Amino acid sequence: MASPNPSPTSLSAPLLSSDSITPTVANGHAHRHHHHRGDDDDASVCDGEGGGGEPFAFLSEDGSPWRGRASPADPFLNGTPAWCGAYELVKVLVCAPVAALRLVLFGVSIAVGYAATWVALRGWVDVRERAQEGAGPMPAWRRRLMWITRISARCILFSFGYHWIRKKGRPAPRDLAPIVVSNHISYIEPIYFFYELFPTIVSSDSHDSIPFVGTIIRAMQVIYVDRFSPASRKAAVNEIKRKAACNSFPRVLLFPEGTTTNGKFLISFQHGAFIPGYPVQPVIVRYPHVHFDQSWGNISLGKLMFKMFTQFHNFMEVEYLPVVYPPEIKQENALHFAENTSYAMAHALNAIPTSYSYGDSMIMARAVEAGKANCSNYMVEMAWVKETYGVNTSEAMALLEDFLAMNPDKDGRVNAKDFWAHFGLNCTALCKKIFQYFDFEAKESITFRQFLVGCAHLRKQPLFQDTCETAFEKCRHPGASDIGRDQLADVLRSSMLQLTDDGMMKLYETLDVDDDDRISKDDLMASLAKLPFMIALFAGRINGEVYIEIV
Repeated sequence: MASPNPSPTSLSAPLLSSDSITPTVANGHAHRHHHHRGDDDDASVCDGEGGGGEPFAFLSEDGSPWRGRASPADPFLNGTPAWCGAYELVKVLVCAPVAALRLVLFGVSIAVGYAATWVALRGWVDVRERAQEGAGPMPAWRRRLMWITRISARCILFSFGYHWIRKKGRPAPRDLAPIVVSNHISYIEPIYFFYELFPTIVSSDSHDSIPFVGTIIRAMQVIYVDRFSPASRKAAVNEIKRKAACNSFPRVLLFPEGTTTNGKFLISFQHGAFIPGYPVQPVIVRYPHVHFDQSWGNISLGKLMFKMFTQFHNFMEVEYLPVVYPPEIKQENALHFAENTSYAMAHALNAIPTSYSYGDSMIMARAVEAGKANCSNYMVEMAWVKETYGVNTSEAMALLEDFLAMNPDKDGRVNAKDFWAHFGLNCTALCKKIFQYFDFEAKESITFRQFLVGCAHLRKQPLFQDTCETAFEKCRHPGASDIGRDQLADVLRSSMLQLTDDGMMKLYETLDVDDDDRISKDDLMASLAKLPFMIALFAGRINGEVYIEIV
């Protein structure tokens, strides 16, 4: 895990301490006094004066730090230079005839491998259905027929320019290490391991529909998994355990990172390979290069394949590491087993373990899809966020949709005006204070990471849940089971927020989660769980009628 960055001074003091603001009462109204900020601070992220002390003081503080500054590492960045350059042009021209021959070899190898696999599977019940019934291993004669496909796989590697592959070490006996784990840099490793080990693999269910590939991976008695389904993940772990326990099955191969990286970093391991508790043999793959980074990161598949075809030779090194055994103490669970294996692989690779995960690649891919620049700026170190705050990838993706709708700039940052406009609000003094909570660097704009982690930190506060329930009870009309538009307008007036009709409609729709034109308790609790900073808008009603005095 990447070590946490030091928190800035502004976060060293309790952010949400009940002592950070002192209410006084005059004429039945609570006054919240605060000190003047410096002139530079007054030239602020919003129009209008600052006011009102800390906006979340009433939530208390559990003392857990939150980190807003991201690691500068980018494990998904492909380092290949741009297309221009005399060397690249000459190389492409010289290799063009060779590339044409390689393309023919690639097509023939795919066709032969597919035909052999089709014959090997013919008459055998589809393993995708049999897996649920506890399917047995592939019969010996079918495995022997699959050697044709395995040789075809080696020809495919040859067509991509991997004329020879340097190996160090050797696979451990299957009965000693039934599970193999590898770092994942390109689509080349699965082809190599298919040829070298013919293992059972764990694969996304979506791969089954890929032409040719789907048929071939079925012959490997693939274990399908939907990584977003807890039931599917549990079933996959049980199937890994069952196949690892029987020597009649081939080894089980997993890529615990769950996606491809550039090989300079290791991202957080998923635990499916380690939960069964069998010894694991790590394998590391390297692609030494000068001009052409072969990693499948932020580069299209077509461009990557074209560059492989137009290389004189592509280098690949495979190293089998010593077997890693599960912890002897049961309390040291799969997490420690995964960390030990990750450390061994990072040490051998001379790579840096990070707190990024597959979730970060999804976040970056969504930013690319939205047409944003510098998409790596949207990454959040999802493994750290999940471990610290319990935020899963689905929740992060939902928040990302809001953030993308706020019109981020080319650096992936959002200013206060665009932030609040997304919710139909103007940048008032209270809104300014809320935004400053996220903008602890005082850059007058925030990143998605600051937005996500700030929301997660608020949601984790000890009094947050109770405060949300109190907000609903104090805001709904007596005798009513929901909050109407008039009640919401009164709440906003108590917090010195004046909205236009359009703004009011936008905010109301944000809080009305099920779109039934009323804000029920479930609606409010769900919207505040997703956007916990909104609780500050209800502070006036929770604490009594409040106005903010500027002194």
